[in-house]
Order: sequence, then C-alpha cells, then structure tokens
Amino acid sequence: MKCKRIVIDREGGPELLRVVEEDLTEPSPGEVRVKVLTAGVLLADIMWQTGMMPGSPKPPYTPGYDLVGIVDKLGEGVSAPETGKTVAALVQYGGYTEYICLPAKKLVTVPDELDPTEVVCLVVNYLSAYQIFNRIAIVTPGKRALIHGAAGGTGSAMLEVGRLIGLDMYGTASKPKHDLVSSLGATPIDYRNEDFVERIFSLTDDGVDVVVDPIGGSSLNRSFKTLRPGGFLISTASISSMQGNTSTFETTISMIKIPIWNMLPNRSAILFDVVSFNKKNPSIFSGDLKVLMDYLAEGEIKPVIAKRMPLTEARQAQELILEAKVKGKIVLVCSEK
Repeated sequence: MKCKRIVIDREGGPELLRVVEEDLTEPSPGEVRVKVLTAGVLLADIMWQTGMMPGSPKPPYTPGYDLVGIVDKLGEGVSAPETGKTVAALVQYGGYTEYICLPAKKLVTVPDELDPTEVVCLVVNYLSAYQIFNRIAIVTPGKRALIHGAAGGTGSAMLEVGRLIGLDMYGTASKPKHDLVSSLGATPIDYRNEDFVERIFSLTDDGVDVVVDPIGGSSLNRSFKTLRPGGFLISTASISSMQGNTSTFETTISMIKIPIWNMLPNRSAILFDVVSFNKKNPSIFSGDLKVLMDYLAEGEIKPVIAKRMPLTEARQAQELILEAKVKGKIVLVCSEK
C-alpha cells in the first residue's frame, strides 16, 4: 500500500515542500501506526525549515508539530490504544503525512464525538495557552494579560483560555482582525498604527501582569516595559527575525536580556517552547490535553479554524501563514475518517 507525505530536502521556505508517495511502513516494537486525519500548520514549522530554531532536524524530513489520527496497526508489545481509537500526538516534526508510526506512550486518546479538526488545535495552540497561564505565569481571575498576534492560531487560543480564567485581556492585531479579538473577550490594539506600550498604559495606568510575545527582537524590550510589578514576560518565538524585520544580532541580544531581567526585582521573563516543556514534564501532557478536550466537549472553547486544506496543499498553507492574513489556525486534512 502506498501513502503520501510532505518532504523538505534542504533548508528553506514553503516553496521547497514536495509531495512524495511511498510504501506504508510497519510499526516497530512499542510503536503504533496512525492514520493521520488532521495536522496543524504552524509558523514554527517554517522556522524549523529555515534553520532558525536551535535543534532543527537535518533535511530531508517531514514537517508538522501536531496531529490527530486513528490507530491503524499495533506494533509488537503494544495493547493500547486499541486499533480504531482516535488519538492525538505532539510530534514536533513528521505530522504532514497520511500515516505515521509513533511510540504508543506518546499518544493521547481522543473521544470519538470530537471533531479531529478542532482537536488538533488543542495539541500545540491551546496546550501552550493553558500551560503558560496555569503552569508558568500561574494567573488568577482579574489579572491583566497582553497577547501579541492575538488573532492567530495560538493568539486566539490564548484569548479563549484567558477568558475562561477571567483575565482582563489586550491583544495586538491588524485592524481587519479586531472584530475577532473583541469577540474573544480582549481589547484590540492596532500594532501597525498604535504604540502598544503607550496604549497599554493609557488603558491600565500601571501595565499588565503577563505578556505573551511571539514577535521577539525589539518587541521583547517593549513588552517588558508594559509589565507592572510582579509581572511575567513569556517569549514563545521570534517572528520578526524570520520576517527579516530584526537582525540576528538584535535577536541574540534580546535573548541575552531574559536572564538579566530575571535578576531584577518584581518582574520575570522566560522562553517557552511547548515541546521542550512537555518533554521535561511528561507526566502532565496527557492530563492537560484531556482538560482541554473536556472544555471542547462542553463548548467552553471553540477553536478558530482559518482554513481546512488537503495535505497536498501544504505549501499553499504555509504561504498563507507567512502572509499573516488568516484568522486562527490552518489545518491540513490528511485522510478521511
């Protein structure tokens, strides 16, 4: 039997993605073969492809951080999850495919009634939001949060999780996306035409308790300035560097400042990567993801899906991410249930 997957053969952007067709692989002992239903498309995929993130895999490889699929075949020594069960996985790369073999211990069972397109949004985007707010910054109702890129896949997830907690939220986004930001419970800030630092202080007088900043570079300095005493800055990426708006030197300097900021009284800063965090804390991954699936089943959260696109259009999906014109998360539909 043949199956399709997306491959990148050398470092670069979406234009280097290609579709290959090859024989189906067999699961090794301890592994499960999964028929992939949906895979998420993330800016982080592109950052890995371009070699901008430390530890990026060497090409050729298949991109894709997160996936939801159906257990297709069990390897030797595996009894659970059973064949036919829907599962989710955080894989970091390998998700853009029709079939994948993974260690059984990395899979989290998904209730059959949930939509795989929505569930895949939980694995990176909502999990990041949940863990940043509940395990890193540990915010409580009434605290203030500034979310950059608030209309994107992770940004919109941050707003939904923050609304459940009861946060007072502010979100930067381009003007056409302000309706979405408002609908998710945040005060929108037009980052193209407003100074977000000035805007935050005009709205709050003394700043915010937590900032989630995927922009990086000089944005980190300005985000840190918005913190009130006891505040927490979480850096999750460096979009400005990838877009060429920030030099490598400036990006490096901003990273060096994080441990320096932590020496100052009353404010903290941290780099957060959802994969690294859950590798260091493997016991909490499945529990946190199950909490989010309960929220989804109860209608407490509703992921914003920008587009559902076939696996073979992975290149176009990544190009849309780079254009920064979509609201929410782009999901690749890799197979039918």
